[in-house]
Amino acid sequence: MLKFLSKVKIEFNALDPRIASCMEFLAQCNAPKAKESNPSCQVQVKRRTDDHPPQISVTFVNGVEQTYDATTTPAQNIRTMILEKGQYLETEQMFREAGEKWPVIIPDEELKQPFLGIKFGLCSRVGVGVGNGGAVAESEFSIR
Repeated sequence: MLKFLSKVKIEFNALDPRIASCMEFLAQCNAPKAKESNPSCQVQVKRRTDDHPPQISVTFVNGVEQTYDATTTPAQNIRTMILEKGQYLETEQMFREAGEKWPVIIPDEELKQPFLGIKFGLCSRVGVGVGNGGAVAESEFSIR
């Protein structure tokens, strides 16, 4: 998760009962695997003494800043949103490095083309038998 971020700022009042998301997110940021993914990512903790609600602010490697309300958003959801945005950034970078335009614009006429489906075939032979001269049943079926 940290590989997509340059900075994380976690703000909360330690006496606020709504800090669970902040504490869990901080633990995820401090995990060895997360730190190894981007050692240069700054993780800052601001312990507040006022009634300001817990929040998590992140800065992505492209400079875009995002703030999450940690009172109503679970840490796992925040992590998922960061990963989704990070994958988007990776895709954008890959297209730009390849000299392609970003974002990719799909013309309306292509979007309106009918879907022809996928053609596949399956053919199998099934045999059931009983040894020593017993009954044998055999059938063949195919799906196309």
